[in-house]
Amino acid sequence: MTPHNKARKEDIAKIVIMPGDPLRAKWISDNFLKDSKLVNDVRGMLAFTGKYNNTKITVMGHGMGIPSIGIYSYELFNFYDVETIIRVGSAGSYSKDINVGDLILASESYSESTYAKYLGIEAKDNILSGNSSLNNLIQEIAKSNNIDLVSARIHSSDVFYGSDRNLDQLVKETKSKAVEMESFALFANAIKLNKKAATLLTCSDSLVTHESMSAEDRQTKFHNMIVLALKTIERI
Repeated sequence: MTPHNKARKEDIAKIVIMPGDPLRAKWISDNFLKDSKLVNDVRGMLAFTGKYNNTKITVMGHGMGIPSIGIYSYELFNFYDVETIIRVGSAGSYSKDINVGDLILASESYSESTYAKYLGIEAKDNILSGNSSLNNLIQEIAKSNNIDLVSARIHSSDVFYGSDRNLDQLVKETKSKAVEMESFALFANAIKLNKKAATLLTCSDSLVTHESMSAEDRQTKFHNMIVLALKTIERI
């Protein structure tokens, strides 16, 4: 157990799916897993372990921002011997090439965060990558299941409100096609601890067109993302 996770070691699977919202973790558990049970509720950060077909899987929320996912993913990797984490979340598009509803695989994450630096990980040009073999598998599964998937660099921003940079400045600086707030820390922890990590994102809104996803679309499109993550886990 840790200060943030009361689950026993044997309660956590070797492969974990991590949405930001703990209630989305419950939704995934309720709709996709069999024989699922709640294994953590400390600070309301829900975690459930069950089976997808015959594969044991844990689904756990990670909260918002780099420090939050940094804590939860580090503990899973380091104290619970988790080998693989796939983050599933939402993103805002920086590019006309990525539309609302598109599914994104984060090949790289750019961030202004000092998280990697103080973890002792070199992030050349402020960029860290997801695990290449895991990303390749995700792309293979997507292709075989006719799931459209865009592989792109993303921006893991520390700022949600009040940035003094406009969209053109952000694109020029980060060379990213979408923005979220967590993957950089997840990738840093995986590199530090010799584990595997990947991020799948559904584009929920566009900073280019100012469109946003409806509640109905969120359910449908997020469903596709979760299916891709689960089918990938079956092959690991």
